[in-house]
Parts: sequence; structure tokens; C-alpha cells
Amino acid sequence: MKTKCIPILSVILFASCFFNRSFAQKKDLVRIADSITREGRILYRSEWASWYGTDIFVAKCATKKELAGGYLSYNSGTGLTNIFFSKGPTPLVLATISFGYDLKPNNYTLDTTSRKLTPVEEQLYTIRQAALAKIYADTSFRIYKNTSLNLVPIIINTVRRVYVLSGSSINGLVVFGNDYLFEFGTDDHLISEKKIHKSFIPIKINKATTDSAKTTDVASIHTHSPETGDFITATDVCTLLLYENFTTWSQHIVISKNYVSVWDCKKNHLVILTAEAWKKISGSVSTYLKN
Repeated sequence: MKTKCIPILSVILFASCFFNRSFAQKKDLVRIADSITREGRILYRSEWASWYGTDIFVAKCATKKELAGGYLSYNSGTGLTNIFFSKGPTPLVLATISFGYDLKPNNYTLDTTSRKLTPVEEQLYTIRQAALAKIYADTSFRIYKNTSLNLVPIIINTVRRVYVLSGSSINGLVVFGNDYLFEFGTDDHLISEKKIHKSFIPIKINKATTDSAKTTDVASIHTHSPETGDFITATDVCTLLLYENFTTWSQHIVISKNYVSVWDCKKNHLVILTAEAWKKISGSVSTYLKN
């Protein structure tokens, strides 16, 4: 008997690609996967700029920290911009941190000149504060222990949204769920709000090291109830993009009643399979391992 050394996750990935081509790569599933990935990347870029912009602001703007009323990040068209604004009804920008699209934390410029918000920043600030006021006024919004709610305002053409993600304050813990979506009209009127996940999903991770990243092939997984929906969410994708390089995960799998979403953490690629195709894959892998 020949020893087969292909890791199980590689087999699953191969099978996923095969079944995707032959069964699940219908136009609607491909379109859905592309749409989720695109929205997730938009969220990720904003949160990435906020992550590293906060580190820079705390380290280099110590005299302004007590004045800060919040922050927001956005795509300027030439790069990613993170601003910290002052407290009060008419905020001023306290600091502006600009990053390149290469997403290199050390590739930034810092401007500590106080100034008024630009028209774009005013729009983002307005919907952010509206969502924040709603959260403060409604006790159904929860903040779990050792987490914070991070607001991500997004404006693209006529689409105005504020995503709210739960961020972990504990190293080695990735949080999915307890996330929300607010949608606004062009007049900044709140149109709708919803809880994206119906649960809070903390997953402990083994921190990736140079050696473990080479030798460990691990899949993380969570499930979606029917109320959450059939597919991985844009907030899931954002969270994975933020944390995957700090883990030993090669894949993250989201299982619902009708579909299975497989996110490749190495290639940053999403495949959505029907539950039926996933069952066939699981059976094929089991048969392979027995031979």
C-alpha cells in the first residue's frame, strides 16, 4: 500500500474546486460569492486602516488622545484614509493618517493639522453617529465581555451603510457574529437595520509562527441558522481577512442548511457549494482516506 501524504484539507479543497466546476458553479452562486467577497474587502480595507491608524494615533498623538471623540476610515481614491475627530456637535479632524493600497502599515503619512471635515467625511460621520445613537438608545444591541462594537460607515454612490462588527480585545480570540447593518437613504434617513448573525461566535486560535504556518493545515468552522442566512457574510470575510495571517487556518467553513461556504485563507477566495455537493465531497474524502 502506498502512503498518501496529501493533507485532508488539500483533498477537500481539490474536491471543492471539482464540484464547484461541475455542479455548483451556476451563475447565481458565482455572482453571490463575488458580491460577498467584494463587500467583505471593502469592509476589510476600512477596518485595516482603522486598526493601524489607531496604533499610530495612540503612539504619536498623545496630546490629542483625550480630545478624540472617535474615528472613521474610507477610500480616498488614491489610498486609504483614517481620521480621528474631536468630541462635540461640530467636530474637527485632529489627525489624518493616509495609507497606500499596498496595505503596508509602515507606508503611511501622518498630518496632525486640525481642520474641518471634508464633505465626504461629514457624510460618513453623520451616518456613523446616527447608527451609534441608535445603538445607545436600544438595549437589544449587546456588547459582550472583552469585545467592543466597531462602526464601519461605507458610502459608495447612492449606497449608504454602517456595519457594526464585534472586535475582540483578547489575543488569540477571533469573534464572528453579534454584528449589525444599518442602511440609510441619500438624505441620511435610516431605512433599515438588522442583526446579521443571530449568535455570538468566539473561536480560539493558535497563533501562527513561521514553523507552524509551514506545518499546520487547520480549518475553522461555524454554522449559520436559517435566520442568519445561507451564506458566509461580508462581515465574516472582513474578519477572516483581518485575522487569518495571525492564525494557522488554511480554510474557514460556514455551514448552513442549504449551502456550505469555503473561504481559502491562503488565496483569499470564496467557493459556495450546495449542501448536496458538500456531502458528496465529504464522502469522497472519507473513501480516499480508507484506501
